[in-house]
Amino acid sequence: MRVYASMDQRMPLSAVEDHARRVERLGYDGLCVPDAVHDGLLACHAALRATTRLRARTSVLVSFPRSPMLVAISAWDLQSSSGGRFELGLGTQVRGNIVGRYSTPWSAPVPRMREYVQALRAIFDAFQRGTPLDFRGEHYRFTRLQPFFNPGPIEHPEIPVLLGAVGPRMTELVGEVADGMMTHPTNSAPRTLRELTRPSLARGAARTGRDAGALDLMAGGLVITGPDRAALAAEREHVRELLTFLYSTPAYWPTLELFGWRETGERLHALTREGRWTDMKGAITDAMLDALVPQGSYAEIADVLGDWYAGLATSLTFPLPEDPTHDAQIARVIARLRDRR
Repeated sequence: MRVYASMDQRMPLSAVEDHARRVERLGYDGLCVPDAVHDGLLACHAALRATTRLRARTSVLVSFPRSPMLVAISAWDLQSSSGGRFELGLGTQVRGNIVGRYSTPWSAPVPRMREYVQALRAIFDAFQRGTPLDFRGEHYRFTRLQPFFNPGPIEHPEIPVLLGAVGPRMTELVGEVADGMMTHPTNSAPRTLRELTRPSLARGAARTGRDAGALDLMAGGLVITGPDRAALAAEREHVRELLTFLYSTPAYWPTLELFGWRETGERLHALTREGRWTDMKGAITDAMLDALVPQGSYAEIADVLGDWYAGLATSLTFPLPEDPTHDAQIARVIARLRDRR
């Protein structure tokens, strides 16, 4: 399967090139680039400029504050300058951030994202083939592209468009219009992919006569790994703390509901509303961690991940530790995972 690294959202742009070169050197297929503290498209440009083989994917670009035309132009430039190594991952973000942080009007995210992807396809077609631009939807309307502003055809015009999704409706939308889906750390367990994600993708694909099996499904979950048992134990507690925070958000409860743990999410949500952060400790049990997060030493983790995701995911993310001391072991893990294509 294809293996992608990630990067800290607070990594300064000046450090991205060295990070990308290290990722490429270790044998990863690609790098997932966040769009949070720094601009995801700028970070992708830095990663692509510093490498020759590595793919760079926004994971995920906050879409609604950005016009599809502006995103299309940036994506076109990144794809052209990298020789076809750019992947456009899009996400909706939550209402509070869209309205309060970005000062952008909010509307139902699924129909709006459907139009967003369709508008991008229309713009890409106009760029590549000179097709008259005439996209008219409820949320977006693009009817003007003079030759002076058209960047024109490029060698690799097929830019993969992927969506981040958690709930069933957005997952179905992936099947309808996108090239693939990136899961969230809260919905990457094999049971979730098998019983919720894959059926939703199939329903969406059936609506537009597409083959759900041809979609890229990235398992973007957490991984508990390290060189020894002490490192695993420390990482296990870090992941427990992170999941405690994430599952306090109702939008991330589909997996909890599937496993019969919804009341854990409700309790965490209530505690956050009361500001009782210290009382949240211990809500994520050992049994939950074992069911939701793959775990194993560097010597074991490739087999664990292969067993978890065989037949379910086509790609996955694998953590790159900040300390390069164990890079040789990481490279062996990546090679073994890629051999399981």
